[in-house]
Amino acid sequence: MELFDLYDDERNFTGETIERRKPLPESRYHLVIHICILGSDGKMLIQQRQPFKKSFPGKWDVSVGGSAVAGENSRQAASRELYEELGISHDFSHDRPMLTVHFERGFDDVYVIHKDIAVSELKLQAEEVQAAKWADRDEIYSLIDSGAFIPYYKSYIDMLFNYRTKRGNFSKE
Repeated sequence: MELFDLYDDERNFTGETIERRKPLPESRYHLVIHICILGSDGKMLIQQRQPFKKSFPGKWDVSVGGSAVAGENSRQAASRELYEELGISHDFSHDRPMLTVHFERGFDDVYVIHKDIAVSELKLQAEEVQAAKWADRDEIYSLIDSGAFIPYYKSYIDMLFNYRTKRGNFSKE
């Protein structure tokens, strides 16, 4: 039985937990993480979800995504999910999310990390991931347009790619 910590709308831990797949109580939220891995060639490592997944079966997605389990903070969840889904170890102790997306049921901390790794070196989690590959922005746009990628806003994908060389939300020019 997997448990999630519950947070209020200010992201304060309430001391409550809930079982996965149970409806969240009113005014309670849970923590999700996504990791975007960008290579030195400017491409993003993307993964294809298994066809039997409940949400977005068979769709392509950013490198890693998942929920924090009870007792985990965002960094711990990111480290665990990255290792579970792709077999990659990364120390997130000095990383901060590039952004936090507030969605209907929670908070989504999005990390952008830089790593060059061959797809053949990945250890894909059979329960979650059926394939992985490196893709440039245009290929991801095409996958979104064809319905083969989770239907993210293209501006979100742009932001992830732009964070490869830039930080913050304004130009220093």
